[in-house]
Amino acid sequence: MIPVVELQRVQRTYRSGGGVLTPALRGVDLSVESGEFVAIMGASGSGKSTLMNIIGLLDRGFVGTYALDGLDVRTMSENEAATARNERIGFVFQQFHLLPRATVLDNVLLPATYRRTRDARARALEVIERVGLADRVGHRSNQLSGGQMQRVAIARALLMRPSLVLADEPTGNLDSQTAHDVMKLLGELHDDGSTVLLITHEHDIAEHAQRVVHLRDGRVVDEVAA
Repeated sequence: MIPVVELQRVQRTYRSGGGVLTPALRGVDLSVESGEFVAIMGASGSGKSTLMNIIGLLDRGFVGTYALDGLDVRTMSENEAATARNERIGFVFQQFHLLPRATVLDNVLLPATYRRTRDARARALEVIERVGLADRVGHRSNQLSGGQMQRVAIARALLMRPSLVLADEPTGNLDSQTAHDVMKLLGELHDDGSTVLLITHEHDIAEHAQRVVHLRDGRVVDEVAA
């Protein structure tokens, strides 16, 4: 079976305003199989965010190889990368990134505005119900609690039926009980067959995954079953 994510010897270096080169990733190998739930952990500066940006096709200025669903991302044009990002990856961010005055339904439908999708509204209503917000469809996102906003973000991530759900610190702005509820939902999505890649610095959150990959100074230093 072709892995959803396959990185080999991936390096990423940034140049500061003064011309100083700073390595963020130093030869990362990572493979995520279809249906896996993997957590990536590391302290601030370990390379988690850089790795997330590369996997999410938000940063293609790396050295090494990265295949998404078997496709070498270096061969993609900018338009092809944007399409892959929209159709193959569902993003869940710490800051939610919802339109505050748009309804729950309209926020969930956002990915479909970039590509016409058959029965998008019916699919949106389905995923909204799946995350437990069927009674909030017409509410604006600024009328919701933090936990409800994160559920909207998860529903939006699922709209295009992505091969990968990429969750970047999805509980960072939530209280402990709400964080538990959100992780329970991600676990249910995984149980239903979704592939989930979770970025976190919290050990209790990483324990929800099947496998935990530890980063330090831009390198994978450990990989254990959760």
